[in-house]
Amino acid sequence: MGKIFYLMGKSACGKDSLHKELLADPTLGLKSAVLYTTRPMRENEVDGVDYFFVTEQKVSELEQSGRIIEMRTYDTIYGPWKYLTVDDGQFDSEDADYLMIGTLASYQTLQQYFGKERLIPLYIEVEDGERLRRALNRERKQTDPKYAEMCRRFLADEEDFSPENLQKAGITTSYKNRRFSVCLNTMKRAIKKQKKKN
Repeated sequence: MGKIFYLMGKSACGKDSLHKELLADPTLGLKSAVLYTTRPMRENEVDGVDYFFVTEQKVSELEQSGRIIEMRTYDTIYGPWKYLTVDDGQFDSEDADYLMIGTLASYQTLQQYFGKERLIPLYIEVEDGERLRRALNRERKQTDPKYAEMCRRFLADEEDFSPENLQKAGITTSYKNRRFSVCLNTMKRAIKKQKKKN
């Protein structure tokens, strides 16, 4: 059975950039599994690539049809934003290896759904000051910067990814993203090692 490699970490730790590079490496043979969200699309994001950007009505339809695997709602200063994993055919190939991005809570839910042996955590760490600098730089590039939401998320991540929560989830390994290329190559080696265990 194929593996689901699950990228997670606090905001602005480099998840999106690492995700793109890992998917682009043909030697890893990873398929993308795209999450759904009701949050507004950021500049340079592509619908169906970064996320499926959907309405609340679409979420209700998915819920009524029993196709939601897991869903999280964040009470932002702009109202509730939902992120969800949907049984939409993306996981139909049991032999394929997938790469996903998510949170610690979603990782634990997907572990229950797919089984612990299939979910492989890839937890990324960046020093908090550096992470805040990156988040601020990213927000400044937006046409309509959402600084208050950036701060809310930064503080929420401290709680969500607390040492206690990481321990409860069984996360014992982290990938330090001080230098992008070093972190990326370390993750590639870890993925190849896990794939050999199939």
